[in-house]
Amino acid sequence: MATIKRFEEIEAWQQARELTRLVYEHTRRGEFAKDYSLRDQVRRASVSSMGNIAEGFERDGTKEFISFLSIAKGSTGELESHLYVALDQEYISEEEFERIRVVSGSVKRLTGGLMQYLRQAEVKGLKYKGR
Repeated sequence: MATIKRFEEIEAWQQARELTRLVYEHTRRGEFAKDYSLRDQVRRASVSSMGNIAEGFERDGTKEFISFLSIAKGSTGELESHLYVALDQEYISEEEFERIRVVSGSVKRLTGGLMQYLRQAEVKGLKYKGR
């Protein structure tokens, strides 16, 4: 794996950004936009996924990064669960639901893969360099 210098280079973060874009696109229309509680919770979960990947990377410690990646992955699962409510309430169509699920599945897979890689890596992070 090449050295990543910025969180924006992380494929899981890129997919989480796309997921957040899709969430905002779908939550600003129709009845979904009026269900403030669900709308805000769905948005928070997507932003949490994206944000925790970035924050974990910036912590400079592998164990901390893995912990933040775990939170990001959990937030993505939370988002998927909330999307079932949106689907059941007919705020989004089956096609829209599946489109978002494809991207969220990618976020979870990439995040999990990065976690696995970091667990097996010898590197502990920049904060431990020279120790």
